[in-house]
Amino acid sequence: MKASVGLNRYAIEDWEEATEFALGAERLGVDSLWSAEAWAHDAATPLAYLIAKTSTLKFGSGIFQVGTRTPSLVAMTAMTLDSMSGGRFILGLGTSGPQVIEGWHGIPFRKPVKHTREIIDICRRIFNGETLAYEGEFWELPLSVERGGTGLGKALRSGAPVCPNLPIYVASLGPKNLFMTGAFADGWLGTSFLPEAAETFLGPMRKGAESAGRTLESVDIAVGGTVRFTEDIEQAAEELKPSMAFQIGAMGSKTQNFYADAYRRQGWADEVSKIQGLWVEGRRDEARREVPTEMVLNSSILGSSADVAEKLKAYKDVGVNTFRIGPYGTSVGERLDTLAETMKILREINLETQI
Repeated sequence: MKASVGLNRYAIEDWEEATEFALGAERLGVDSLWSAEAWAHDAATPLAYLIAKTSTLKFGSGIFQVGTRTPSLVAMTAMTLDSMSGGRFILGLGTSGPQVIEGWHGIPFRKPVKHTREIIDICRRIFNGETLAYEGEFWELPLSVERGGTGLGKALRSGAPVCPNLPIYVASLGPKNLFMTGAFADGWLGTSFLPEAAETFLGPMRKGAESAGRTLESVDIAVGGTVRFTEDIEQAAEELKPSMAFQIGAMGSKTQNFYADAYRRQGWADEVSKIQGLWVEGRRDEARREVPTEMVLNSSILGSSADVAEKLKAYKDVGVNTFRIGPYGTSVGERLDTLAETMKILREINLETQI
């Protein structure tokens, strides 16, 4: 099982610290680092900055929001980052949600699974060096007069070096999107993942993979969570409840929240509905208190070195190929210390598997 890490999904206020963290992760043997894209920094620019300061660490967009760039611009950005890194870039795509897509970007949130599939198709054609001609529901290239064009568009081929092996990962949560991920993506960027309910996600992806004539082993299953070494597991769980309440209550609306729905499908429907209802009503302290400790413990890795090892093995046993480590710490030094200890344990687990 490989390891990955991520940058802050919100503002990166200290770029020297971000650099120190990336260099530390590279030194410790982390496979990849992912840059988020919400409503602060874009996902590509921080990666370009860090690519120039590293030599072996891979970098992924976690994620480019579907619909906020044309497919050709997605491909151009991916090919640029791949070229400047010497083949160390992974393209991560995700639908985000209507709150961000319509609220921040001002574009319709419509048929996100279909839209993602079209972007994957177009990007792969560009990566392969094909002359680009495409007709889909969302994108027609070149754009015809019938669909609003001048009729002067020309089918073009990328002038950048081909990169047919540039991997595409998808962040998906719902069954239809998971099926599509299994059928067409090289990897899955999972969230809201509880190992004991892994089939909630892996089942639809497995069916998708089989529909495309391959197996789920073709897809890199990448999920993660907070890792913290502590003797006071209960207190550590309490400190994580506000972020889980925010995810369930704020990262979506009362009628459409992909994260909340994912937890519901994993057996926490009543608890999630109560948390979400309190949050929407503005009773946020009560919502945080309603987050079950067990739910936090199942979605994070807290405790002694032995506890951490046991939980990492549980992820590996259900089919996780890459664990995204969220190392606890109040400073970059503390986060790297946590990361170092976690990587040591992960190496031992991987050695046990090989023996």
